[in-house]
Amino acid sequence: MIGEMNGKTALITGANRGIGLGVAEGFLEAGADVVLVALEEDVADVATELSERNGREVRGLRCDISSLEQVEELAGQIDALDILVNNAGFEYITPIADPSERVDTVFRQIVETNVIGTFTVTRKLLSKIPHGGRIINTASMWGKTAVAEFSAYCASKHAVIGLTRSLSRELAPRRISVNAVCPGWVRTVASMRSLAFMAARQKRTEADLLEEIVSAQALDGLMEPRDMVAMYLFLAGSAADNITGQAFTVDRGELMQ
Repeated sequence: MIGEMNGKTALITGANRGIGLGVAEGFLEAGADVVLVALEEDVADVATELSERNGREVRGLRCDISSLEQVEELAGQIDALDILVNNAGFEYITPIADPSERVDTVFRQIVETNVIGTFTVTRKLLSKIPHGGRIINTASMWGKTAVAEFSAYCASKHAVIGLTRSLSRELAPRRISVNAVCPGWVRTVASMRSLAFMAARQKRTEADLLEEIVSAQALDGLMEPRDMVAMYLFLAGSAADNITGQAFTVDRGELMQ
């Protein structure tokens, strides 16, 4: 797909590490101009590094997508974009039987980031996206199934898929396609932290639990962030002109739905 994104601008949230960074690198290699957005301050440094490596400017903008004011400020810094990748998200354990007030706080943070944040970014940047643009939301395999003690995260990713489907119909008159990517187990900071939580609560080693997880896949092995890139590029490219409202699972054959 090298060159297919020439002349296009892609904005990617949660792009300073993990899947978001992998997707940003993929769009750069395909010829797109890229804007990185992330909560953490290091997004500017990541953008500088990508700029030096690729020989053209990559912008890095800091934004907490759960803050309406910060998203509005972000929108004011963007002139136009062809592709919006809503990748930013928050994944954390929320055991319902845990009496700690932290569970209530974290539950709200997850919903505010993953659902409200995704909606707000899309809403505030929509006027920057032309007829025929693309919106790609990062959901999760857990947005089609569920796992114990991650109720907030699972609920939020189910909601992202519902949001994707609704917006695909709402934006169809403008030929803006809206699709979701549902990653399985990918080696990211968030997923490895979740693995550690799960292993500790099951009184197992992380290595043992990970072996069980990957052995349940049709294709063995833990994915890396770069393994997700092709699906995002496909959905942003001309081959996906007739695809909208879909949620594509990339999980090496674990879920098969």
